[in-house]
Amino acid sequence: MVKRAPEPHRCGASDVCRFGIVYPRENIMQVWARSTECSRTQRDLQRPMKTSPLDAITLELLWTQLISIADEAAVAMVRTSFSINVRESNDYACVLTDSRGYSMAQATHSIPSFLNTAPQTIRHFIAEVAEDDLYPGDVLITNDIWLGTGHLPDITVAKPIFLQGRIVAWAGSVAHAPDIGGRIRSADARTVYEEGLQIPIMKVMRRGEIDPTFERILRKNVREPEMVMGDLYAQLNALNLMERRVLSLLEAQNLTTLDDVAREIQSRSEKAMRDAIRKIPEGVYHSSAITDGLAQPIRLEMTMTVKDGAISVDYNGTDPQVAASINVCMAYTKAYTCYGVRTALLPDVAGNEGVIAPIEVTAPPGSILNALPPAAGGARALVGHMLPVMVMAAFAEAMPERVIAGVGSPLWCANVSGQRDDGSTYANMFFMNGGYGAAQGRDGINVLSWPSNISSTPVETIEQLLPIRVHHRRLRQDGGGVGRHRGGTGQEIRFENRSASPMTVSFMAERTRPEAAAKGLGGGGDGAPGQVLIDGEPCNAKLQQIIRPGGVVEMKTPGGGGYGPAAQRCAAAREADALDEYVAAAS
Repeated sequence: MVKRAPEPHRCGASDVCRFGIVYPRENIMQVWARSTECSRTQRDLQRPMKTSPLDAITLELLWTQLISIADEAAVAMVRTSFSINVRESNDYACVLTDSRGYSMAQATHSIPSFLNTAPQTIRHFIAEVAEDDLYPGDVLITNDIWLGTGHLPDITVAKPIFLQGRIVAWAGSVAHAPDIGGRIRSADARTVYEEGLQIPIMKVMRRGEIDPTFERILRKNVREPEMVMGDLYAQLNALNLMERRVLSLLEAQNLTTLDDVAREIQSRSEKAMRDAIRKIPEGVYHSSAITDGLAQPIRLEMTMTVKDGAISVDYNGTDPQVAASINVCMAYTKAYTCYGVRTALLPDVAGNEGVIAPIEVTAPPGSILNALPPAAGGARALVGHMLPVMVMAAFAEAMPERVIAGVGSPLWCANVSGQRDDGSTYANMFFMNGGYGAAQGRDGINVLSWPSNISSTPVETIEQLLPIRVHHRRLRQDGGGVGRHRGGTGQEIRFENRSASPMTVSFMAERTRPEAAAKGLGGGGDGAPGQVLIDGEPCNAKLQQIIRPGGVVEMKTPGGGGYGPAAQRCAAAREADALDEYVAAAS
């Protein structure tokens, strides 16, 4: 039978879903700092703006140019990087901030969590290193969990941009390194000390020259030194490009600072967000979620208060942090909470500081959403990615047309390491996505990551860089939740260890318990849970696994939740599901 190209079936309803691939102006910047010592207060964010010297046309041109600068830097970074994380899977970010470290512009396809945390890290740089100790060509670096992204593989670098002897802006970049040393990334690390090399805030470049001692230390601690350093140089290249373009922009516009532009961008964006919030009925909204956890599931609780153009989100009642690497630092919690609010309320305004100014996020210290040192956090996405879904669930009653059902993709990946037949070591990972949640007006999209916009790694790339043979990768049947609109389905991948040596594999795999499956909305069914099998037998996906030569691994990602009662799905849609083999003919 010749299969036709699948199309989303809407059963005659208008397509009101606003959620698909995340575009540049749907990314949120997270600007929260560790404690409050490095962050501007909400009161400061809300101060009345002075009359702007910029007319609307000039402001729009400058704003667009700043976004274009970040986009160009991102393209350069992808083209010069070494790892599949950046080149194939989109696991990076490029940002521009004002002189104080508050975001102005961000690259189009960057990961939302990085965009939300990078400005915060830059403000930690500013607090740690005096401006008198910074010079043109200096670059600062860290991967500290609590100063940025929440786990060690994410390396953040930032460069002060000087004009006439003073800092006028900062260029920042984050990338997920293919390896950071320690044990291969897995959910069963008990403390951060097991997870790899910790880089304190320091200068990685001094007046344009790489710190040779730092490079030697980094190379000595990782399994793929050329790949790790190659990605770091790609980040530095992106910073240099942003610096050149910003200085050219200032010269062309006869400006000596970008702070006025930044304040105007932030002020207008804050007003737009407050106006959007005021359209929601004031009140208190609740949602909860269950994650796989370890021996026992973990419960997350959210209370959202909407009042007077502002939103307060509190996670009181959430379970405590655990002796495993699924803990989430507060910066990551705030980042993805704000991102959930942003995508529901204001997806069309470019992300910057002002967009999140009206949003306050709190979680009890020592909880799994505000983990304290020395908690491990390598797999923090398995819990943190639940937060935007919880925001959607909280908003579902107030504005059902603007939310989606549960997503089957707190992103899945396989972290693989071992020894090649020639004696060299390897360490890399590849990503795969689950199904998207259905909406009031459309089916869920198959195999689409959210809230992160990580791309599934091509099979050809996996087989090129790792001693792996992929037997198949295909859509799961009956993966999406049933409903008037069907949830997106996940995928199945089956691969074999083709080396002569055992292979260590750890999985970032979530929603494997039935109670943790992606929830439907409005009477829709839950998505299918995920599953990991080794040589045909189910395994504990939260533990490292040793795969013998010739051993076979199969991963089945979760499906998204359905929307509306299944009895209301029209006959044409049911027939299309069977024809496209999204569901088995019998079901």
